[in-house]
Amino acid sequence: MKWKIGLGIIMIFVIMAIFAPFLSKYEPNRTVNLPYQSPSSEHWLGTDRMGRDILSQVFYGARLSLTIGISTGLIMTAIATVVGMISGYYGGLVDRILSTLTDIFLVIPGLPLMIVISSYMRVRGPLMVILVIAFTSWGSGARIIRSQMLSLKNREFTLASKVIGESNLYTIFVELLPNMLSLVASIFFSSVLYAIIGEASLSFLGLSDVSKITWGTMLYWAQNANALLNGMWYWVLAPGLCIVLLGTAFALISFSIDEITNPRLRSK
Repeated sequence: MKWKIGLGIIMIFVIMAIFAPFLSKYEPNRTVNLPYQSPSSEHWLGTDRMGRDILSQVFYGARLSLTIGISTGLIMTAIATVVGMISGYYGGLVDRILSTLTDIFLVIPGLPLMIVISSYMRVRGPLMVILVIAFTSWGSGARIIRSQMLSLKNREFTLASKVIGESNLYTIFVELLPNMLSLVASIFFSSVLYAIIGEASLSFLGLSDVSKITWGTMLYWAQNANALLNGMWYWVLAPGLCIVLLGTAFALISFSIDEITNPRLRSK
């Protein structure tokens, strides 16, 4: 049931992103009315400090927020899978080197590290946000996959693959990886959740390209305009609620995959 709710919420936001030009009456960057207009029949969420329609920005913001979240999740999952599987399979010196590298990224707090790296980046944009989050946040996934690999590499089918002369890379990515797809999928959805929150955090702090419309940059401009102090709570609520709902959706799917693959977590 959880995964159905989560998938339904995600599909709603995907539809918002794809059909944003048809769902919104106005261009997100075009001044359509006076600044700081309250919600009305013409502007359901009012206008921002430049007279732009906030609801249109919510629709268009779903595009870039989803793109950043899913792209970052894919890169994080790919790095975690490769590092974790190679580390757990080879052991020895390779394992010590990769485990030490993983521990470094696990020990350093993720958000402060992202803030420090982003603050030194001269070029700021969605691609840079994706790379910064992805290359600083893969450690926990790699640790989980390594633990599973330590269990799988001594199974009979793995030993049989070695006996018949298959290469190590073939054994890792053809024989062992299919047995870990459920775990990889769970890590992917958790990574997307982390990426969405990370992007919103960096954008809120002004460490991304705030000229691009995402839910995070909407919060940045709302904070700069003192929206809450001026009674414009809907300017903060709309993107904030979207981030919460989308994050909840990915979390529900991740929890559901854990319950399906781990009998101990299944409800009796």
